[in-house]
Amino acid sequence: MEAIIGPETWKETTLVADICSQNMTPVLSLADATPNWSTLKWPYLVQISPNQFKQMKAVAAILHSFEWYNVNIIYDDTDSSSTRMFSHLYRDLNVAGVHISHVLAIPPLSSSALSQELENLRDGHCRVFVVNLSLPLAINLFKTAKELGMMEKGYVWIVTDPLTSLVHSLNSSIISSMQGIVGIKSYFPEIGLQYEDFYPKFRKRFSSENPHELNNEPGIFAARAYDAAWTLALSMIQTNNKKDQTLLDKILLNNFTGLSGKIHFSDQKLDPSDTFQIINVMGKDCKEIGFWTNGLGFSNIIGQNAAFNSSMKELGQVLWPGRPWGTPRGWIKALDKPLRIGVPVLATLKQFINVIQDQTENTTTFQGFTIDLFRATMELLPYHLPYKFYPFNDTYDNLVKQVYLKVRLFNYTICIWISYIVTDICSHIFICVCMKTEFRCSN
Repeated sequence: MEAIIGPETWKETTLVADICSQNMTPVLSLADATPNWSTLKWPYLVQISPNQFKQMKAVAAILHSFEWYNVNIIYDDTDSSSTRMFSHLYRDLNVAGVHISHVLAIPPLSSSALSQELENLRDGHCRVFVVNLSLPLAINLFKTAKELGMMEKGYVWIVTDPLTSLVHSLNSSIISSMQGIVGIKSYFPEIGLQYEDFYPKFRKRFSSENPHELNNEPGIFAARAYDAAWTLALSMIQTNNKKDQTLLDKILLNNFTGLSGKIHFSDQKLDPSDTFQIINVMGKDCKEIGFWTNGLGFSNIIGQNAAFNSSMKELGQVLWPGRPWGTPRGWIKALDKPLRIGVPVLATLKQFINVIQDQTENTTTFQGFTIDLFRATMELLPYHLPYKFYPFNDTYDNLVKQVYLKVRLFNYTICIWISYIVTDICSHIFICVCMKTEFRCSN
């Protein structure tokens, strides 16, 4: 055996690398989170897949673009590589001024406790989530989140690789639970004579071996596996021609452009990725929004003519969960009870405020232009704010006086009341907010 290609996880890599280093057999690992000390312990270990740590800078840049400075983190608690990924994310968020509200580490065998954990996050004020999970755990996560109403208007979900590079292979039932998420995806050019030769051959062979799979498009993982095999083949040919160099030496001297990008090694590791694609899941597939390049920022295209910007907003429209085009606020003030809205019963102009109390049915109906205006305004909020109308059977002056005296109306902490006053020359809408410690009124 000349060499081994293929361990995709760090756990698998450690098992293989230990044996192969004893036998002086090179291991070309496809795991993308190899620690710096690994090559000292296993001198025949080569990381043929670029690490994805810089995508966490892209996450921080997206959050900063939309001014989301509080975020919940959900990550895969499987091995040390996940922990290293989280540490990079924590550092980059800290640099961007983003505060982590909650962290949810999901174990390999996610159980029914996931629903309770997500409910706890749902009850908090933060509506922005960054997800770094393996595909099986992510599928379960988004299915549960949809059942809990967390894939609706007001929520933000940002996901990372390797999940985003596999979205194209998911079926419609899974995609339906991921509508509106934004993803950072590993980028490879998908151009050139080499790719044009590889593309039809891959599709033909994949379809013959997997006849029930509808999607036969080659992704980044197929491209990396091809580049690993090509790297090894070139190295073996060159080693046979020069007996004074080992196979490991020739592998590390490779310097060419493969399907997945530049193949060049530093300290037995492939150079890290600097460019990532930004995608948006909508409908049955995902939309390509643009790109993020480390040190440069966001752009709509890649190449010499690319124009870079520090904000993702310049890339164009994003479809968020719940299908709203407007940008979610990303947070909501946590309330134990709905807002209690005091409505003056003694309003003289019924076309503006009309409180109809039916004693026989024990019901109260609120009508009028002011009520309609308030409801329409609440509908335009980028988040859900529960409220309930309550009749206030007294004069406007007494209502204002009680607010001035800081009297807690209707036994609640925050009250919002509406009064429409018509004078000889104009009309005014007053919305007054009464709190425990302060009084504010805007007109």
